Amino acid sequence: MKTEIVKIDPARPEPEKMEYCGAVIRYGGLVAFPTETVYGLGANAFDAKSVGNIFEAKGRPGDNPLIVHVANYETALRAGRFSSEHQQELFYALGARFWPGPLTMIIHRKDIVPYRVTCGLETVGIRMPANKVARELILRAGVPIAAPSANLSGRPSPTRASHVIEDMKGRVDVIIDGGDCEVGVESTVVDLCGTEPVVLRPGFVTKEDIARVAGQCGEFDWRFNEGAVDRPPSPGMKYRHYAPGAEMILYEGNADDVAGTIRHRISEEKSLGKRVGVLATQEHICYYKDADAVLSLGPAKDGAEHARALFDSLRQFDARGVDVIFAESTGCEGVDDAVMNRMFRAAGGKTEKAFG
Repeated sequence: MKTEIVKIDPARPEPEKMEYCGAVIRYGGLVAFPTETVYGLGANAFDAKSVGNIFEAKGRPGDNPLIVHVANYETALRAGRFSSEHQQELFYALGARFWPGPLTMIIHRKDIVPYRVTCGLETVGIRMPANKVARELILRAGVPIAAPSANLSGRPSPTRASHVIEDMKGRVDVIIDGGDCEVGVESTVVDLCGTEPVVLRPGFVTKEDIARVAGQCGEFDWRFNEGAVDRPPSPGMKYRHYAPGAEMILYEGNADDVAGTIRHRISEEKSLGKRVGVLATQEHICYYKDADAVLSLGPAKDGAEHARALFDSLRQFDARGVDVIFAESTGCEGVDDAVMNRMFRAAGGKTEKAFG
């Protein structure tokens, strides 16, 4: 497939370019586009064939549902419906606080949304992105856009157009180059179909943020309950995701113990002739001078910066040809819950306790 790359001003999207890209969506094509979280790979959410092409282009498992992106509440209610007055109240209260923005809300699907989007589920995740290019694309398409991240399945999610081109060129009709993504990790997914809202995938909007609006909020225990998920109601719950080409191991524990353990492991791996990468906080990168590639997540207490840096760092390790990556744990406070979730998935659950 020939892929057209269209550069669009993220601050002032050019109308004629947006009209063209919207028409590609409307008539069944695939368009990769920026959002504030990561780049998405979009198709007409009401067209089962076009949605199926997303799964083919990405090599995505057939039971991993897609999120439907909308530009306004009217479009959201074309795709989803409420099962109770309580669900409706929660939807609008959370929307008033977090939309447009990096929050996906799961409600019940309408029949117009094909099961290819929801992977056979009766629920659908809906999000109103804040990115100007994304919202203009949805408006110009005239339909909601079903979209996962615009990467090959399992690889680190794309936060730059260059990442999308690396993975998707030749697989999709259009790639919009709309600049770098601001948030850096996928949206928070909250399920509104139970007695209380439950975060199924952590993101920039935290469980605590949601609880301040809803009064309470639970969270899927992503570290321990993966085996209990048969049909995931949200993307990011079941499979190894976000993974670089190298083996990745995540170390947890006291900061000094983690640094000492990683230094020891660097020596071990290099003695075997391996190239070693380390992903660490800004304060700790000086400890790892013997590694072949050391990348910073940013200051230790800055979860938002960790989120922005993570996926680009994992792709940089691939470019530098490392064989193994040792990563420092960030902890799970605030946005770092999302960062740790992504690192845990990228490492395939390979976490180790640092030794003193």
